[in-house]
Amino acid sequence: MGGFADNGEVEVIDQPVVGPHERQVDLDAFAHTGRTAPPNDNLAGRLGILLNTKAVKLKRYRSAVKQTLAYFVAVGALAAIAHVRAAKTLDIYFIDVEGGQSTLLVTPAGQTLLIDAGFPGSGTFQSKPADPLDARDAARIVAAARDARVTKIDYLFITHFHADHDGGVVELAQLMPIRTFVDHGSVVPEAELTVPGTQDAFSAYAAVRAKGRHIEPKLGDRLPLKGVDAIVVSTEGSTIVKPLAGAGGRNPVCAPWASAAQEPHENPRSTGIRLQFGKFRFLDVGDLSGRPLFALACPNNLVGPVDVYLVAHHGGVDAADPATFATFHPRVAVLNNSPVKGGAPEVFASLRHVHGLEDVWQLHRSTNPGAENFEDERIANLDERTAYWIKLSATDDGSFRVMNGRTGIWKSYHVRATHGPSSEGPRDPWRWSRPRCRGRAPEAGGRSAAEGAPWSSWR
Repeated sequence: MGGFADNGEVEVIDQPVVGPHERQVDLDAFAHTGRTAPPNDNLAGRLGILLNTKAVKLKRYRSAVKQTLAYFVAVGALAAIAHVRAAKTLDIYFIDVEGGQSTLLVTPAGQTLLIDAGFPGSGTFQSKPADPLDARDAARIVAAARDARVTKIDYLFITHFHADHDGGVVELAQLMPIRTFVDHGSVVPEAELTVPGTQDAFSAYAAVRAKGRHIEPKLGDRLPLKGVDAIVVSTEGSTIVKPLAGAGGRNPVCAPWASAAQEPHENPRSTGIRLQFGKFRFLDVGDLSGRPLFALACPNNLVGPVDVYLVAHHGGVDAADPATFATFHPRVAVLNNSPVKGGAPEVFASLRHVHGLEDVWQLHRSTNPGAENFEDERIANLDERTAYWIKLSATDDGSFRVMNGRTGIWKSYHVRATHGPSSEGPRDPWRWSRPRCRGRAPEAGGRSAAEGAPWSSWR
């Protein structure tokens, strides 16, 4: 006995019709023929004699059920495929650690790279590691990891050894496993003179590092990540000397010499990377400043254009050189500043003259005198009562989108036709028109580093 054919049509089957004493009536199948009741045996026998050679047989009801199930399985499979395709992105979380750094990257292959881990304890340079459940920055990193659906850190990349970058590692390691540590080895003794507590923070970090795998990359080395190309462009006070692909040429915007680094011992030793996923490029050089930051841009363009630039040193005054912005030629700039740390007025002023810059995103509104903040829609935290992150999701065609964690609103950036200036080098950005982004009026409160802020506000 049968029901509907797989193609939805009635199936005609060649077979002798059974006699009245051999026939068995399938009531369920019969109900799907549209008739009100099965024929009696005598009538069926007479019809069988009349038809004799052919009958219309309907497949069993369960065939229709199978067809329905197959449909939903197919729909589910398509949804799963769509989810997998959607997941093939590079996701970056710029985590608010109040003027330190912690940036979580999740690759298309699902690997995790955490660049720095913020402050220890309550979140100051004087803080010490304590109960991990009470640790401000470690908890914020775990929250971002949970949002990204990751449970471990495959690579912890420490740009340099200041407590606002390596201080949170002790507590974070107690909350989630860290597999591999990447850094430039050790801190110079002089760093303690400019930032007291640096040596203690490093010692605590090194004790955790000793329990895992440790990599000290050299210039030009690539991190062992699948599906992305993360190349080291600076470390231990030196930078690459040969231009990366897409870079090259002299930079006509260069000043005769580099700006002085606000902290001259450890910041210039920052280990920085340019990470590329398909056509998308991201640059993070930690607190690189002084001559090494200058060397990436002058006299020759060594890095080339990027899509997103995490502005060096939290957007401090020593990262304001127009030559670097001309070389990196970002579409989007991100500042991991706090209300008073980083976010220097000079950086805001430089950013307003960068050709091709579409937006500036800030982790905090700056309260430094003279700082013309960009639109509130691009600021994750309007004051210190919140700790929202900025999330970026990039695809390999070079397009990406950015979300303000405070508003939950995404902004999309479509594929750029070209990655910027030719090998002849960048043009003078001060001759270019202002970008579409507009600033806000200066706000009261705070002090900039250039106006005598204490050391804790600009490390």
